[in-house]
Amino acid sequence: MVAQVVRTAAELRAASALLLAERGGRAQGLVPTMGALHEGHARLAKTAVEQNDVVVASIFVNPLQFGDAVDLDRYPRTLEADVALLEEQGVDLVFAPSVDEVYPGGEPLVRVTAGSLGEKWEGASRPGHFDGALTVVAKLLHYGIPGAGLPPAGAFVSGGGAGLPAYRAYFGQKDAQQLALVRRMVADLNFPVDIVAVPTVRSAEGLALSSRNRFLSDEELEAALVLSRALRLLEARANAHEPLDLDSAQALVASQPLVALDYFDVVDPGTLEPLAENCRKVPFRGEGLALIAAKVGPVRLIDNAPLSS
Repeated sequence: MVAQVVRTAAELRAASALLLAERGGRAQGLVPTMGALHEGHARLAKTAVEQNDVVVASIFVNPLQFGDAVDLDRYPRTLEADVALLEEQGVDLVFAPSVDEVYPGGEPLVRVTAGSLGEKWEGASRPGHFDGALTVVAKLLHYGIPGAGLPPAGAFVSGGGAGLPAYRAYFGQKDAQQLALVRRMVADLNFPVDIVAVPTVRSAEGLALSSRNRFLSDEELEAALVLSRALRLLEARANAHEPLDLDSAQALVASQPLVALDYFDVVDPGTLEPLAENCRKVPFRGEGLALIAAKVGPVRLIDNAPLSS
């Protein structure tokens, strides 16, 4: 199957409406990406294809998310390879707009603000990052709304509106804070979309797949494995109802000289507030989310692990 590449919001609406009409118009999925796709993105696309009649994947390197112009310039642009990967998963439409299409008047004066939830963890290390991310996600979610007037009046599906197809958007669990913020934005602002979280895809050795991994040397790739090892250590302790002993897990990361730890903590999955300190010394109970971020050589990596007992 060949994916159709569209460059404007008008082309996207027309093409998706036509496909929905041809296929009965019951469900449309959106997979927002910044390109430089890997097997983690393939899993997002495959999941969307399995759950929807029409699937749109967007490829847009959002300048509002980059605090450093050099980082923006060096972000990989691999559209041809990205389209091929999406085609393999069965994606119907690839929305690859220009910056002028997304921000026709230049950088927007009115933006979505992440609030206090976006000021901690990644937000503390990358001020303004989540405001830029939520602003473009809000626009992409609007672009991806299934075409009006389809399907027939009796074809209501849960998740859409009366007479409208269901609408779902797919995000990876690796970017746990972004996922939490997108869910909160959708709930607070009443977006007509269901947010679907897809589990993190890892290499055979355990490293979370990331577009940034390509910038790591072989030695740095080996060193980066300490992040997933530290997370697995906490998972094993949680599953065994033992104290998490976060200090020893942090020490494990600190023992790797090529890794500079930014943060490593266990938080409430909904609020991202740190859990009570007693989870360090008493048996872990309930639900938690272990968050970690570190620089490995020149590259900043993030990872996380849901914890439950």
